[in-house]
Amino acid sequence: MTEQSTGPSAERSPRLPPRWFVRSAWVVHRGYYRLTGGRRGLWRPTPDKWGTLLLRTTGRRTGREHAVIVAYVEDGPACVTLAMNGWAAPEPAWWLNLQAHPDAVVVTRDGPREVRAREAHGDERDRHWAAFREHGTDVDGFSVRRPHTAVVVLEPR
Repeated sequence: MTEQSTGPSAERSPRLPPRWFVRSAWVVHRGYYRLTGGRRGLWRPTPDKWGTLLLRTTGRRTGREHAVIVAYVEDGPACVTLAMNGWAAPEPAWWLNLQAHPDAVVVTRDGPREVRAREAHGDERDRHWAAFREHGTDVDGFSVRRPHTAVVVLEPR
């Protein structure tokens, strides 16, 4: 299995809202999380839908903490996410930060935990990619917009 399926959804990417709308939605989501003191804005994954977590990384150039909310699925004690940047071509800054400083903190509905990030490869990557398919995301269709989408495993430290 490769990153992009040979099925019909990989031939054409599903329609996305304009980039300004996607970026605005991220800002509103983070603002909602902050405004509610972290009581709202994060949810656990279910059998048919991914969850959301807050990821705190260390800036690769500044050394300062950065926070972003990303979708995830669970794999035992690990959280797995896609470095997708709203399906735009550039790598998301949080993934570039994790490549430079793989130790991070995730905050889920269950609370914060320290993690170490790494990219999944081979069969492991295929398994996690399939999990996102099962959780209601057209990863194959959207992935045609990007040269590569890293599957990021956030393992407890």
